[in-house]
Order: sequence, then structure tokens, then C-alpha cells
Amino acid sequence: MGLHFHRNADGTTTGRNEANGFTVTHADEEEVKRQLYEDAGWEYTPPPPPVRPGFHRFSLVHDEFRASGFEDERYAGLRERPPEGCMPVDQGWFALECERPGKTLLDAVAGTVAEVRREHGLVMNSLGVDKPQEWFDADSKNGYAAKIAAHLVLMAADRARLLGYGRKDVVRLLDATGIE
Repeated sequence: MGLHFHRNADGTTTGRNEANGFTVTHADEEEVKRQLYEDAGWEYTPPPPPVRPGFHRFSLVHDEFRASGFEDERYAGLRERPPEGCMPVDQGWFALECERPGKTLLDAVAGTVAEVRREHGLVMNSLGVDKPQEWFDADSKNGYAAKIAAHLVLMAADRARLLGYGRKDVVRLLDATGIE
């Protein structure tokens, strides 16, 4: 079963439950989500309140191919002294739920990743996005699409490192794309 969402040109959102064809369009995207979840028999949890201006909410995950749970000794220092605005959470693996300052989401994520690496020697390499290929319309520099972009960059850097590539190799590839 799949639930699909689409932002319409008129500002409304349309959602569809592929399993039974149930479709709903509404001006409030969360109302569309609530109705689709209800139709699918899933529990709906409303989103948290908005963050303060200049802050961004995100999860940072230490994602490894080898299983390592929340209680892994490598995370002891982070569990005891997480970065300000972050809270360690057990998601079946180690994660930090953060609300951190930054000009953009990527700025907030980069600062937090650098602080964790500097203070604890651990590289957080994911934002915990389950299906990054399920791209929604690019909403803004700080919305869900930005979380997917940050997730993919962190994951790519980590995987490149595992293959033996260094920072210069990754930066050279990014530079080759011509992005400014």
C-alpha cells in the first residue's frame, strides 16, 4: 500500500491511497495526511510545533552497516554530553533529535556534525530519512526536501570514506557538477 501526496498549483494538496483509490484534496497538507492515515488504518501523529526563528529541527543518526545499538560504548560521551539543543534517542540505533541554530537547515546540520566529530570523535552520517528517493516538490532551503539533500550528502561522504576516498575526492566531484 502506498500513500502519495502532491502539491497542486492552487496551493492545495492532494493525497491518494493507492490500495483503495481514496483521494482527498485540501488547503491544509496536514489534514490531507490525517485523512489518508485514518483511511489506511494507521495512527496519525500531528507534527510538533514550529521551531523558533533561526532554528531548525532534525535527527542525526550514526548509521552503520554493522549493527550497533543505542547502548554501544562509543556513544557514552554523547549520551552524557550531547550538543546543546540535541537529545540522544534510541531508535533501535543511536540518534540525536536536535533543534539547533543556523542560517539554513544545512548550516545547522553541518555545525552539529562538526561539533559531534570534534567533541566525541564520531561522524554522524545520516538524517534518518527512510526513503530519500520519495522526493516531494522542493519546498524551501529548510523544508523536507532540504533534509533529504542533507541526508544524501552525509551518506555519500560516509560511503566515499568507507571506499577510501578522501575529502578532496568528494569536493572535486561536487565542484565538477558546477553548483554555485
